Amino acid sequence: MSEPIRNLLPVINPDQPSRTTGDRLELLHALMQAPGFDADLFRQDVIRMPGEHDTYGWICTVPLCERAQEVTRSFCSIHEIEWATQKAAGGLLGDFMRTAEPLKPVSWYQPEDCTICPGIPASGASPLCFLHSKRWQARKKGWRNRFGEGEPDYDAWLASEKPFVPFGDCRVLACASLAENPIGLCQRHVSRYHKAGSPGLARLPHQWGRWLADRDKPIPVLYSDELAFRKWCAETDPAHRMDGKVSLLGLRPLVKAEIQWCMGQRTQSKVEAGHWPLPWIQYVADDCRTRKVNSLADLDLEQARPFPAQVARGMLRMLRLIYFTREDTRDAGYIETEHFGIRFGTHGGQIDLIHISQRWLRDMVWDHMANRLLTVPPRSTGPFDAMRRGCAELSAFLEVQAPGGGHDPRLLEGRHMVDFVADQRHRVLNGLSPLAASRRRSSQNDPVTEGMVCDYFNGIRRALRTALMETGEVERLGLDRSFVLALPPGKRTQRRRRPFPDDVAKAVANETNLQALDALDVDDRGLLDCWEALVITGRRCREVLELRLECIGRLGGLPMFWYDATKVGNYDEAIRIPERLYERLQQRQAKTINRFLGREGREPTGEERRKIALFPSRNSNRQHVKGVSYGWFNTQFRKWVDSLTDIYVVTHQARHTLATNLLKNGANLTQVKRYLGQVSEAMAEHYVHIASTDRQLEDALQAIWVTGPGAPEPGVVLSGGEPMSREQAEAMMIDLTRKSTPAEGGFCTFQAVVDGGACPWKLDCHNCEKFVMSGADLVYWHRKREQWRAVAEGASDPNVADYLHQLFEPTARAIDGLEKALAGVGLLDEALALDLRRPQDYFGRVWATAFRASELAQLEDHGDVDFDDEYDTDDNSEDLS
Repeated sequence: MSEPIRNLLPVINPDQPSRTTGDRLELLHALMQAPGFDADLFRQDVIRMPGEHDTYGWICTVPLCERAQEVTRSFCSIHEIEWATQKAAGGLLGDFMRTAEPLKPVSWYQPEDCTICPGIPASGASPLCFLHSKRWQARKKGWRNRFGEGEPDYDAWLASEKPFVPFGDCRVLACASLAENPIGLCQRHVSRYHKAGSPGLARLPHQWGRWLADRDKPIPVLYSDELAFRKWCAETDPAHRMDGKVSLLGLRPLVKAEIQWCMGQRTQSKVEAGHWPLPWIQYVADDCRTRKVNSLADLDLEQARPFPAQVARGMLRMLRLIYFTREDTRDAGYIETEHFGIRFGTHGGQIDLIHISQRWLRDMVWDHMANRLLTVPPRSTGPFDAMRRGCAELSAFLEVQAPGGGHDPRLLEGRHMVDFVADQRHRVLNGLSPLAASRRRSSQNDPVTEGMVCDYFNGIRRALRTALMETGEVERLGLDRSFVLALPPGKRTQRRRRPFPDDVAKAVANETNLQALDALDVDDRGLLDCWEALVITGRRCREVLELRLECIGRLGGLPMFWYDATKVGNYDEAIRIPERLYERLQQRQAKTINRFLGREGREPTGEERRKIALFPSRNSNRQHVKGVSYGWFNTQFRKWVDSLTDIYVVTHQARHTLATNLLKNGANLTQVKRYLGQVSEAMAEHYVHIASTDRQLEDALQAIWVTGPGAPEPGVVLSGGEPMSREQAEAMMIDLTRKSTPAEGGFCTFQAVVDGGACPWKLDCHNCEKFVMSGADLVYWHRKREQWRAVAEGASDPNVADYLHQLFEPTARAIDGLEKALAGVGLLDEALALDLRRPQDYFGRVWATAFRASELAQLEDHGDVDFDDEYDTDDNSEDLS
């Protein structure tokens, strides 16, 4: 069975800590007294929404049109048909909005009072109530019978008529309309009553209108079964019309307050939580009334209508945050990320830990997650999911194999953890299913893989070792330390994504095949545009899918592309793009603006353009800020690419393909790192696939590419230029036959120090302009670079790793400059092969050829590229080692 989704605990449950009915009702009433809550609008038994309300607007968006929207649409039914016709003919939405004729409603949204009788609704299109309308028709008929032509004076007749006493509200419990006759039913419920077979046979005496008008007698209502009539009135729903009303009449106090607060709260939230049309909210209220529930938590959503159930689930998610405190969720077996001010994209916010049956282990996981959310929140729920699933696996194993089901931690020993590790590895070898239930139905019977076990082990280790070394929870529980230390770290096999093979690369770039991909985008959300942007720019998939409307522009006449590299914490990065992609994204901008125009009836403002998604999602996106999901894009891409080739390929291979092609065309690792937005050259190496070759590299790129103004170093050349000539290298050489003295990694040429004097810079050699580096020092500096990389990549905090990379960056530039200078004078291979263990090497030319370190660093800043293809390949291999 799949894991159940628990929306909310019951109203009163003695086994679970929660607020009682009274507590919840008092809490909601207090919240609805807050200054930001629109009590005048939402604290009514009948909520009447303005037609153009920002959140619950229900009037057609065609300017001046007075008809109601179709549910989940922006237009009324007539304008929907007209727009569909124009769209099929190739028309633009903006043109349709300007030319569409506004329409008047076909009936009253709220019937006006009779001209003569205040408190009695007018009948149909007439300004008179039902009885006075009949009397006026009879007066006109009598006039024609008497005089043959013409009509009586209408104003004189109005003056002669007397108003009737109002019949009160409609007797249907949920209806907010006025009754039109002495039976006590409004116009629409009179019709419904007859369609229902007239339960109880409620009726009026013959010629009751004359009794009321001429004799001023009270009109008795006759029944065959008055109890049946009253029952029908109590159980009948209000007349469902798109007229901006939500009737909460007849609901119990708590559930009514819940709906009122949720509707009001949603207007204050900036997070898109799905569209809530007013008819769907009315259906939720009707279900609560029919089933006589105290709270939305008592509503059986499995039996509710699908879309109203979606609204009810959204309300329950909002109520969970106020009904339960953080401590309550700990006892109940789940954690709410929004209790800590964190929301992970479209994630609902609830991380369920109920499958971890041992309370001590579940509390340990909860405490770890809570501390992580308070201190260094992860970018997604990935780390939490790995910990939850791993501890659920451990919990299921302990239930079967450990004494007492593992519920007493004092009985656990190291051998129990060893048995768990062996069991997981056994499942991998034999393709067995996981022990614990999975949240995803599709993966319930999937076998355990090495990657899953790696995630399980690492997730469990994080929770247990935090409790051991930081909080001291292990000692307090009496858990044996050997149980914690026996779990090994998970080691995932690092596999590089391959670039696209030639045949696949040709297939995914073929124009006919691209048109087939475009045909899969039935809603024109930009599927083909996303793919072309991925291939041409080499960005990560989510970086493209979450682009904003203002993601392109020209700078100095060059087309630029702005994006957010959220994975590495770099925002508003910019790279140059080809004209073809720039023009395609411009066309996509126009389509997105048309969608906004269709929804809002106006052009987006400058601030809105900065927030609107370039590829807006279809569902739950009335604010146009959510981009299409990765699941949607990957599903369409998978369907398309599987029809082209039998080779399994993924979208991320486009990034690897671009990195490899950049390297083959002369770019070095530093340039690849800068263009792809990597944090280090070591990371860039994972994206580069080099084929052995002895030939000279071709020109790096056909055009010179520079970083944009959003990059850390604007205007830095990414590729282009020529290698250093021999004359340039010889001009930088320093003759070491002069007096010099050895220093760490080079030589000092400051004569005062060489002659034995004190160093005025306190031996800060590496920042001194008198410090020089020779070819004999190249291997030393290579090892120094590897040492810094190892320390940086092993840092626990990404910020520390970035700091170490930045700290070593000037030295790295000097090393690269030294390599170029040595290559310029033909000493590079000799320098790389130098072994200082042989005394004769001290007399070689490599030893005597040196360059000023400050000039070498400046040389690298000028953007010169490596010119020796054979050395470039060897250097990359050495770095990898």
